[in-house]
Amino acid sequence: MPATPVVAIAYHSGYGHTAVLAEAVRDGAVEAGATAHLIDVERIDDERWALLDSADAIVFGSPTYMGTASGAFHVFAEASSKRWATAAWRDKLAAGFTNSASKSGDKLHTLQFFTVLAAQHGMHWVSLGLHPGWNSSTASENDLNRLGIFLGAGAQTNNDQGPEGVHKADIATARHLGGRITETARRYTPATV
Repeated sequence: MPATPVVAIAYHSGYGHTAVLAEAVRDGAVEAGATAHLIDVERIDDERWALLDSADAIVFGSPTYMGTASGAFHVFAEASSKRWATAAWRDKLAAGFTNSASKSGDKLHTLQFFTVLAAQHGMHWVSLGLHPGWNSSTASENDLNRLGIFLGAGAQTNNDQGPEGVHKADIATARHLGGRITETARRYTPATV
């Protein structure tokens, strides 16, 4: 019988938009058969650190502010150095997602920050695995990966809208990422008898 992967979503959300995406990643992971935990890094405690340590995969999420992850996420990343010192996250899977008000907003830089963080921990990065959507005259803004990001899931939400304004295609793309990391984790998680 295939093992049930454990996926932890370590995220920060300043205004609720990124929390919507975190929930979509969780939902995609659960639909694909994982046990999933949402961990708000601004409220992290010893119990939540232990959830991260015991997970098969960690998905990093943050809004993109001023071209990088939020300050709260950077504080979490620096605090993870205790895990780096003991190689606690070595060989876990990692993935990421982000949101900004601008179409680009330098989201790629935030995702690259996540990949470097994962690499420093000795983790294995899982990309989005989707071709770009909304890139032809017959395409639609409702396509998966409508922003054409390969490294992780990217979302754009207007700065004058609350969490309800997160685009449905971006939510579906985040859900896809949750499913993809679960399927990848299943390949790397030993089967149970």
